[in-house]
Amino acid sequence: MIIRIRPRDTSPSEPLAEALGRPVSDQEGLTEHTVVAHWPGLDYYTLDDEQKSWTSAEWAELLDDPSWQHPFAASAQDDRRAIWHADVRLHACDRDLTGPEWSEIAHRIARIAGIQRPGDDHGCRWIAVQAQPGRLDLLANLIRPDDTWTTQPHRLLPLLAAECRRIEAELDLRSPLLGPDPGQTARFAERSTAAGNGASPGAADATTQLAGLLRQLADENTGPLATVRGLVEHAAHRLDRLPHAYGPAAGHQLELIARRLHGVQQDLDATAAALPATARPVPLSTRMTASPPTPGTRLTH
Repeated sequence: MIIRIRPRDTSPSEPLAEALGRPVSDQEGLTEHTVVAHWPGLDYYTLDDEQKSWTSAEWAELLDDPSWQHPFAASAQDDRRAIWHADVRLHACDRDLTGPEWSEIAHRIARIAGIQRPGDDHGCRWIAVQAQPGRLDLLANLIRPDDTWTTQPHRLLPLLAAECRRIEAELDLRSPLLGPDPGQTARFAERSTAAGNGASPGAADATTQLAGLLRQLADENTGPLATVRGLVEHAAHRLDRLPHAYGPAAGHQLELIARRLHGVQQDLDATAAALPATARPVPLSTRMTASPPTPGTRLTH
């Protein structure tokens, strides 16, 4: 599960269109199967016997209303871009989640992001859209009904990433931080150990050098793969900001490449750890199976 925070916007139309994977329309209705979660105050806009279904254009208007009602609201940094957008993408091998599971993920992320606070019935407006396979988008207008700006945590992305790790563990989802298959690593370790048991001192030294080389390649701080991965991730973020239709799609492909590079790093590190450790050569004087008899001692048969 990978979460990204998109650049804020002044209008919800483009972020909502990106979440839907199609243009915003005043003809197509979005049901609770698409909008899987929303701010509690939405219930005030719906009668008890009325179906909660609006077109995507109406959803965009609901999110945009606070910006029109409070045109002078701004953040502490005097930023008037009130539309906040984040998306979560599952691993390609993850199972299909149910509607309640998507809703739970949305509410948990909303709480961490500060756009939903328990007991706050007058918080900012937000919705969670699940319109594309393995993807969830959260959109919020950070302007509150009292003309104040929603305060979000300072280091928001690490907090959201940590929550994603907890969600993965609870819902049995794959994590991008996982290393190679444990069984495969164990089998490789057995083969390496078996080969190393009869290795010469020169082979043992070579094994140590190779393990060090693999660790250098996999090093997260100074390794070349980490540098390449960082450049790929940077390019992905830049493509996401392009207004062209191909930008987000190409950015997502680069994110998948960066994820594979991270997996290669972990595979190399696990391979280095599985290589047999170098043992000191045993002196010939200690290899004797029995001690010589003490002078004057009678040997018995």
